[in-house]
Amino acid sequence: MLPPYPPPDFYQVQLTVLAVFCAVAIVVERYVGWQKKKASGEANAPKVEERALLDGSASSLVGTGKDVFAALRSNYLLVYGIVMGADWLQGPYVYSLYREQYGYSERVVGFLFVTGFTAAGFSGPFVGVWADKFGRKRICLWFCVAYAFACLCTLSSWIPILFAGRLVSGFATAILFSCFETWVVSASQSAGVSQAGLSTILGDAMLINGIAASVAGVVSNQLVAQVKTFTSPFMLSGVLLVASWFMIRKLWTENYGAQDASVGVGKWDILQLGRLRQAIDIVRRDPALLVLGLRQTCFEGSMYIFVFLWVPSMQEASPPNAQLPLGYIFSAFMVSMMLGSVVYTSVVSHSLPRSDAPLVLHAKLASLNCLVASLALAISFSTSLPQTRFWSFCLFEACVGVYYPVQGMLKGSMISNDHRATLAALFRVPLNIFVTGIMLTGISENRQVVFSACSLVLAFSSLMTTFVIVPRTVTMSENPPLPRPA
Repeated sequence: MLPPYPPPDFYQVQLTVLAVFCAVAIVVERYVGWQKKKASGEANAPKVEERALLDGSASSLVGTGKDVFAALRSNYLLVYGIVMGADWLQGPYVYSLYREQYGYSERVVGFLFVTGFTAAGFSGPFVGVWADKFGRKRICLWFCVAYAFACLCTLSSWIPILFAGRLVSGFATAILFSCFETWVVSASQSAGVSQAGLSTILGDAMLINGIAASVAGVVSNQLVAQVKTFTSPFMLSGVLLVASWFMIRKLWTENYGAQDASVGVGKWDILQLGRLRQAIDIVRRDPALLVLGLRQTCFEGSMYIFVFLWVPSMQEASPPNAQLPLGYIFSAFMVSMMLGSVVYTSVVSHSLPRSDAPLVLHAKLASLNCLVASLALAISFSTSLPQTRFWSFCLFEACVGVYYPVQGMLKGSMISNDHRATLAALFRVPLNIFVTGIMLTGISENRQVVFSACSLVLAFSSLMTTFVIVPRTVTMSENPPLPRPA
């Protein structure tokens, strides 16, 4: 039987165990994968057809002695890791900057947070249509500029400047979580990379995201300790974003959605309302896409709510007036997320040769992942033991590590390139409405009810995925679309 409270070094020990286990799992998974490829005589990565190398579609991705997959993977993951590091640098000290350094009330700080989510929700659909129309690479370059400007806004304590920064930050966030993934999916398809190759890239991206989060937390903590100001992580974030701008400009090629005259209402339609209406109509007519969007709202909505509630939830289960090592706990969550990405990569790489087509396997993983996440949250609010609550939160974070590459593969396969960025951004609208609505109702006072609701919607999402998306992926695998003419 567990003691009511853990020993003082409990979380440090758990972090160490998780980190060692994660490191061993990564080494073993990579070694087994390398041995399999060596035994089968494969190269380091899926090869692209010679024609794709010669027709110019992937020429800028190819270096001497490199195949397209390896170049695409390195170019994307390098940028993605730096961009996510810039994002994670800001996270730990946003609240402290507004509340402690600038002295604004809890109510004002809450409005600043809600402003960011609202801006992301309203700008999301337009970000998507602009990316499809004007180019995904170009919009990602805009992201770097916008997010760097938002970092500069934190240097001022004047409330209009801070609200302007949150507005721009929300716009940038909408780009970050839709257009970057859209770019790599389209680039991989144009270059002839297989679905297995794309799943490898997405799985590695989630692993790098976890590493970036862990490193950024330590770096931001050290910066604040040395510089004695909460703005220092934001300034370093801005530097990384400027570096990312140059990397994207140099390393990435451009790709677009549909460019024919039937899309949109004219070249002067800056909001691209015609393209947006067409995308909405596509989702409305396709139950599988509706469920895919529902799954994103349920899972990511629960994840964002978890971000707001895990600290008071852990404090509630801890001894009165206990000083929790929140940094260690946060790092343990990030390592758990990395473990989830390793599990995903291992399952996909070792199951595909013997079982389902890639898309069917990902649909089944999506359903199982939502179910496990639902159980993790259910356990968390059904116990008062901090150890059990901590482990259940770690399990939920592991599910987050599985979720992103699985969802990326499903969106990449089920959404046509013509409207890929538009639909990816459109899916985030109900997500932002969901999170903003719950935040405005005061979730801290109703933690058990909120976690219960999140557990239920995740279970519902699992059922809908099983009965709608899995059959669709089976049909798609049995009747693959014909390749586009060159």
